[in-house]
Amino acid sequence: MGCLEKPDVLQEAKPELVEAEAPNGSIPALAPEVRLTWRRWVIVVLFSSYSFCNAFQWIQYGSINLIFARFYDVTPFAIDWLSMCYMIVYIPLLFPVAWLLDLKGLRLIALAGSALNCLGAWVKTGSAEPHLFPVTIVGQIICSLAQVFILGMPSRIASVWFGPREVSSACSIAVFGNQLGIAAGFLLPPVLVPDLEKKEELAYHIGIMFFITAGVATALFILVVFVFQEKPPYPPSPAQAVIQAEAPDKYSYLKSIVRLFSNVNFVLLIVTYGLNTGCFYALSTLLNRMVMLHYPGENLNAGRIGLTIIVAGMFGALISGIWLDRTKTYKQTTLVVYIMSFVGLVVYTFTLDLGHIWVVFITAGVLGFFMTGYLPLGFEFAAELTYPESEGTSSGLLNVSAQVFGIIFTISQGQIIDNFGTKAGNIFLCIFLFIGAIITAFIKPDLRRQQANLDNEQARLQSSNIQIMNYGFCTLSPSFPILAQ
Repeated sequence: MGCLEKPDVLQEAKPELVEAEAPNGSIPALAPEVRLTWRRWVIVVLFSSYSFCNAFQWIQYGSINLIFARFYDVTPFAIDWLSMCYMIVYIPLLFPVAWLLDLKGLRLIALAGSALNCLGAWVKTGSAEPHLFPVTIVGQIICSLAQVFILGMPSRIASVWFGPREVSSACSIAVFGNQLGIAAGFLLPPVLVPDLEKKEELAYHIGIMFFITAGVATALFILVVFVFQEKPPYPPSPAQAVIQAEAPDKYSYLKSIVRLFSNVNFVLLIVTYGLNTGCFYALSTLLNRMVMLHYPGENLNAGRIGLTIIVAGMFGALISGIWLDRTKTYKQTTLVVYIMSFVGLVVYTFTLDLGHIWVVFITAGVLGFFMTGYLPLGFEFAAELTYPESEGTSSGLLNVSAQVFGIIFTISQGQIIDNFGTKAGNIFLCIFLFIGAIITAFIKPDLRRQQANLDNEQARLQSSNIQIMNYGFCTLSPSFPILAQ
């Protein structure tokens, strides 16, 4: 008999990503089955939502710094520490949480993050009295613990759930939620908590804000419990298929850390990301104080300027994510955005004290477009430089750098502003952004994840071509009957 196989292999000659639900088959060794599931959008939106809530709780004190300082009868610097505790708590807990992410996966980390965020919000509801400042500190520390389980997730969710042509956009959407939460933290507290003289009235409005936040956090925690899944049924990309195919016992967290710190390009990125994001943290924390120094009584507009920075940054993040998915120009895009962040901060520095608040809105928006838009770029560039290491670990190291520089810059700039004015404080940040831009220029674009996707696609195509050739040979070979002797 001749070859009688059906030409099913022709259907595999075009390796595309297919929308699909749970499979019953297995993934071939040479050509792993790569598909996408619609649930990926549910996962990234849900993550963005509870990240939104946590980020709101980070900045809700700083956006009305002077009101909370008067309400609790503490210094503005004490209120600044409610924001800085987010940065302090993250540093020692990064490695345990990153290890837990690699060991147990996305779902456990999502549950822990949303649960702690919910618990911290409810603790704060018991602190809406002038003598209960220690209670609000405890609630904020619990929320800062939740942040440790949130900040390192965007690039991991993007890699585990999304295909190679949308991974950067997905990471931008995941970061988008955090930025939107900061924006809401600038906008809503000045509206919900007006600048009133009587502390009894302030306590009422602060209590309303805390209870609304707790209700939202509770609803999101319930959704995470019932909706959030560990991973899709199929790997979404060839690079992810290779990672999932590796035996779990082959992975060593300690060796991964050593490899990451041996990667010179990644170490440079750690420094530059920390400088840029640390400047952003300092500006966000001290924005209300800076604006109020030059525009007394403009508490509401100070919050709106913060909102402008973040909303512009969200557009910057989405545009840069789409751009990266189409061009894969990680190094060039990161460098341009970094340089423009520096230029934006210089312009903002020298226009803040002109006496026209509408000018501040414009310059702050330009600054936010680039500086806040840089955040997902750093995550995705790190994932490219460090593949196949865990995205949770690489992004976690970036965030530790950001927290360290954020603490240093916030304290230093605050002291400089108190002693020398806002212009000197912002020039201080400009110097470090300039240094970061120079260091970024020396990072080599070693895009390992992209290369892995290309290598797997080539192997898949070669396998398909060989099978097609074999099928053609079989169909062209004549079949002769065997004659009886």
